[in-house]
Amino acid sequence: MSERLPAILEHVVSAGHAVFTRGLYNLNIVGIRTPDDSANTFNDGLVVAYKDEHGWITRGPWKWTTDPGTYYRLRPMNVEGTAIMCPGQYRGAYQIGLHRGTPGLRQVGPVRIWRDNNRDAILDMDPSTVDTGRYAMNIHRSSSTESTVVDRWSAGCQVAARSADMDCLLSLCRKSAELYGPRFTYTLIEANV
Repeated sequence: MSERLPAILEHVVSAGHAVFTRGLYNLNIVGIRTPDDSANTFNDGLVVAYKDEHGWITRGPWKWTTDPGTYYRLRPMNVEGTAIMCPGQYRGAYQIGLHRGTPGLRQVGPVRIWRDNNRDAILDMDPSTVDTGRYAMNIHRSSSTESTVVDRWSAGCQVAARSADMDCLLSLCRKSAELYGPRFTYTLIEANV
C-alpha cells in the first residue's frame, strides 16, 4: 500500500493541519477556496481523501462553494453580517444530519468565521470581525440535480453544485461512521484546484 500522500493532503499538511492516515475509510474532507472570488459561482472545490484496501483514494475536486451567495451578501441573516468560514481545520465539527430537510453534514462543533456587513457582492475578510462558534454552517447540496448559481443556496454554508457529489460524500461518511463514530473533521484551505 502506497504511503505517499495525495497532493491535496500535502496542501493540508503545509497549512499546518493534521491528516488522517490510520485505518481504512478514515476521511479527510477538504474544502478548497480558490483565488477566484467571483460572486455567486461554484468556483471552489471539495475533495475527500482516504485509504481503502488498495491505497489512497481521492474523490473530487467537486464543484463547490465555500462562500455565501450574493443574495445573503446583500441581505445578511445576522445583524453582525454574513458569515464567511475562515480557513482552518475543524476537528469533529460535523455529523450526518439534515439541512432544511435534506441530508447533509450538520455543524455540531465550533468554526471560525468572518462577518461581512457592508451589503455588497465583494467578500470582506476583515480580521477584526473574526468570531468562533456554532452558526449552522452546514455542508450540503444545492438543488436536487445541479445548480450553476449560488444565490440563496448559501448564507455561509459549504455547498455542492451537484447533488450527486453530495450523495457520494454522504455515502463515504456513512461507511466511515461505522468505523470511527459519527463526527467528521472538515478542513478548509486556500489553494488552486
